[in-house]
Amino acid sequence: MARSRKRTRLPNRREIIIKAAGRLFREKGYEGTTVRDLAEAVKLQSGSLFFHFDTKEEILVALLEDGLRRAVAILDRRLANAMTPREKLSAILHGHLEAILDEERDAFYVVLRDWRTLSPASRKKVIALRDEYESHISSALEELSDTGLIPRNTRLFRLFLLGALNWTVQWYKPDGDLTIGQLADGFLDLVAPDRLNTDQNRK
Repeated sequence: MARSRKRTRLPNRREIIIKAAGRLFREKGYEGTTVRDLAEAVKLQSGSLFFHFDTKEEILVALLEDGLRRAVAILDRRLANAMTPREKLSAILHGHLEAILDEERDAFYVVLRDWRTLSPASRKKVIALRDEYESHISSALEELSDTGLIPRNTRLFRLFLLGALNWTVQWYKPDGDLTIGQLADGFLDLVAPDRLNTDQNRK
């Protein structure tokens, strides 16, 4: 019997452009990246880019949209596998840091730094996607507040938590002392210490 081979879907030209744009926007800034830079990165003539996108801003919006949608999927997958309140909080920390520092690093770096350069219409679209992503976190935090694991003021706690996590894009180094998982566990111990382990360490 012939073996069935698993086919790996190859990225299309649009996806290749978005990926290259994410790297260039992160390294050079959105304003500092030219259409020629983008075209050279994907080995196209400058004019050929516009067979796939109408403007450079459209590429930026596509990068942010794709990144935020995949971040939602990462977060939801983590939360689906979490059972206890502490595991759910851990899932939020691990999922968010995985998205912003690894899987969707370029998109999140750019969305945090350059989204204000967008036109009002594009900015509105990206803000809606960001709010959708954060709503998944808010819903999980609302559940956790009922358990006493986190404060009742979940809005302030969410702002505090995401502010701390998002700032890691400025200083985290993949080849540094901490893995992303260790960083997430460290944040978890700061905001919700494991009382059982803490009590045992004190003895």
